[in-house]
Amino acid sequence: MRTVTLLLAAALSAASQTPAPPLPDDVVHDRGLEYSNVGARLALDVVRPKGLGASDRLPAVLLVHGGGFRAGNRESYLPVAARLARRGYVAATASYRLAPRHQFPAAVEDVKAAVRFLRANAAKYNIDPDRIGAMGGSAGGHLVLMLALTADVAEFEGTGPNREHSSRVACAVNYYGPTDLTQSYQKSVDAGAVLPLFLGGDLNHNRKVHQMASPLHWVTPRAAPVLSIHGTEDNYVAWEHAVWITDRLVAAGVAAEIEVLGGAGHGFRGADAERAEARAFGFFDRHLKSKPATRRILVADHGPKGEIVAMDWPTGAVHWTYPNGRGHDVQSLPGGHTLLTIGPQKKVVELDGRQQPVWEYSEGLEHPLAAQRLPNGNTLIGDARAGRVIEVTPDKKVVWKYESADLANMRMRNAHRTAAGGTLIAEEAVSRLIEVDAAGRIVWSWQAPEKDARRLYMGRRLANGNTVMSLSDPGEIVEVAPDGKVVRSIGGRNLDIQMGWTSGFVELPGGNLLISDYTGRRLLEVDPKGKLVNELRLGPRTVASLNFVP
Repeated sequence: MRTVTLLLAAALSAASQTPAPPLPDDVVHDRGLEYSNVGARLALDVVRPKGLGASDRLPAVLLVHGGGFRAGNRESYLPVAARLARRGYVAATASYRLAPRHQFPAAVEDVKAAVRFLRANAAKYNIDPDRIGAMGGSAGGHLVLMLALTADVAEFEGTGPNREHSSRVACAVNYYGPTDLTQSYQKSVDAGAVLPLFLGGDLNHNRKVHQMASPLHWVTPRAAPVLSIHGTEDNYVAWEHAVWITDRLVAAGVAAEIEVLGGAGHGFRGADAERAEARAFGFFDRHLKSKPATRRILVADHGPKGEIVAMDWPTGAVHWTYPNGRGHDVQSLPGGHTLLTIGPQKKVVELDGRQQPVWEYSEGLEHPLAAQRLPNGNTLIGDARAGRVIEVTPDKKVVWKYESADLANMRMRNAHRTAAGGTLIAEEAVSRLIEVDAAGRIVWSWQAPEKDARRLYMGRRLANGNTVMSLSDPGEIVEVAPDGKVVRSIGGRNLDIQMGWTSGFVELPGGNLLISDYTGRRLLEVDPKGKLVNELRLGPRTVASLNFVP
């Protein structure tokens, strides 16, 4: 039978009264920084190397104390924080709301708010916001597992501050934390006394909450890498908990590791503590010290701000913005130029590398939603209200036009010329993609089976002859062969990745897809098999389309 991890109440009470140890002179200690005031004033301490410059950015680790969810204090992790700082990290150790006054999921909401605080104040504390990990023991191990596993679970974000920032962590180290709370009573010396306080009832009366609070319940391929360290003689949380979570993560395709310490109990001492810490710090070095490669992308924000944003992927670092009036399309052009649509002004604009307009077209446009600069120098424009797609020369002469009542009155969305010369037009209202040849004949089409129950935003022809399209309700990317057969699906009713409304997407070098989940207000990068590689929450931004900057 499985067990849960909790410290002796007396030991925890004594630990909570222990004064904070002095820290070495070569680190800076920022004390008592309020990160949330929901239900109680919550603070964290930040420890970082001395002598950092204003532009220095280091990986960070959030440390979460144990204590049976009802005791313990953040100061207990200050020595670990100092050792991390000396190793080149920014370390933060956080308080959180305790049971029985504050039951699940309060503590989970709090550690998520702590991560958001670090991200929101990254520049102030020399933190690289894309390299934040977490580490905790016992109850803290449970909480850092929840950070690693539930980054996109809205119900655990709570109502605390900085919700425009993500609570995702890049990796987590779990010291002897419980992973299945439904299997935690028989082999634990204190689970029967402690867990009901945290969960609002025992297993017989509150099984559903036990399941919801179990990290094992939340394993998906989207989880962050996890290292679990556990002793075989732990009589508060059986070491099998580490085995279960590691096996489940590996089966889901997540980078998960385990370190089992023979003969060690709950709360490592001496050589066991040294071995565990060396393993944990090495894990952080591998997952946090290497800064991820970035690519420049352009996004058309259709949200309240309404602007084109040039940003790095996957960090989200913004380089410049330009108002687009909540326009829908953007394309990167040679020489740092940018092509975009501006809806309210009914025009298509080209910007130079300093974001100054150098060309525009507006003659007869009613609501341009799509724009593409063609290899011949002409520009393809899709006008959704007028129901037509036109090709115009640099001197603004219309040299090609396709017009249909089926496209008018905002029934179409994106239009795009293929390398072979056909024009793909998304009939959004009926979830159909058509391909029109130079003579204006429909030479190929694909109809989503649900028809007008879904929306088809755009289509792109791949080099292999297949066509990739984006759909809504639920959000899905489908790859369709010339014969109409779906050969690949990302999202949809696949529980691994769930999206609300997929709008723009672009194929990155190497074959990965970068996808906009429009209503989910996030960007996702997936590999050719559909496995999530990176994700960026966008706050208030709703991205209609995006483009890769070569």
